[in-house]
Amino acid sequence: MSLLERAGLALLHRCDPERAHALSLVALNTGLAPLPGPVTSPRLATVLAGMPLLNPVGLAAGYDKNATAIAALSRAGFGFVEVGAATPLPQPGNPKPRLFRLTQDRAAINRFGFNNEGAEVIGQRLAARTRGPVPVGLNLGANKTSDNRAADFARVLSLCGPYVDFATVNVSSPNTEKLRDLQGPAALSALLAGVMEARAALPTPIPVFLKIAPDLTHDELSQIAEVALSAGLSGIIATNTTLSRDGLISANQGETGGLSGAPLFEKSTRVLAQLSLLTEGRLPLIGVGGIGTPEQAYEKIRAGASAVQLYTAMVYEGISLIPRIARGLDALLARDGFTSVAEATGTGRDAWL
Repeated sequence: MSLLERAGLALLHRCDPERAHALSLVALNTGLAPLPGPVTSPRLATVLAGMPLLNPVGLAAGYDKNATAIAALSRAGFGFVEVGAATPLPQPGNPKPRLFRLTQDRAAINRFGFNNEGAEVIGQRLAARTRGPVPVGLNLGANKTSDNRAADFARVLSLCGPYVDFATVNVSSPNTEKLRDLQGPAALSALLAGVMEARAALPTPIPVFLKIAPDLTHDELSQIAEVALSAGLSGIIATNTTLSRDGLISANQGETGGLSGAPLFEKSTRVLAQLSLLTEGRLPLIGVGGIGTPEQAYEKIRAGASAVQLYTAMVYEGISLIPRIARGLDALLARDGFTSVAEATGTGRDAWL
């Protein structure tokens, strides 16, 4: 991390967390944050659900909620970028304050509640972007006031699907009441049927992923794997934030919302490994939760992930963390004699079961 980036992070950490979040997007868009451009190598280049990636390190949804910084993020070293979540109608989200740093735990708690400018505005931004080698996807959400939340996901995909490279069905946010109930097998099957129908109607059908919670039992994971396979999904993202507060020491540990960051690493990686076993390699998995080092990205891949995503660690390490993780991952693959990401995927799964 450069002195400039260290100073910038110190200033941001003196601000309210949500204000700092907004200012970091401004810094990206105005060129205040130096960006490395593409980061790749023969070992890092891979394919995820048919999408060529320069490297397997992606941005998780929630940072660029309204798709305002796609061009800058595509130059930050990511192999792929996910924006959103977008809901059919704009909504303000939950009352502030709703984002909390847990500095001692290298974590965050948020209860945003899908605050966003709505699918039409976000879709216009996505349509106007210049497509490049970094795939851009959209996290699909449902409006809090909707009387048919399952239909909301299909509606957002219909509006925005022509302008993105992939989409993610997000039924695992803990901040919209009863949203996680849609992870049950019957509700999830019906929801995904509508989404896949909307996908089939797109000019060019795109990969559709499902993002799940880390707070699921083995039986629940087994049911989700079965539904995902039968629905024809392109992959599963494991995992979203957790409701657990085990082992936290920071002052804000009692805040309501989803916990992300370092404390989630082990829990989410165990879910990932279980899903890898349950799906038997028939679906690519994206590992998310607590990644802050190249070694942790490598652990996710060896636990069964074809690619990874992160977000919270950037709060503490800055945007330069992304090329550091990608290049570090390249070195770890080389150290262990792997010629590709795919070759390493799942090779350490048993350690997490």
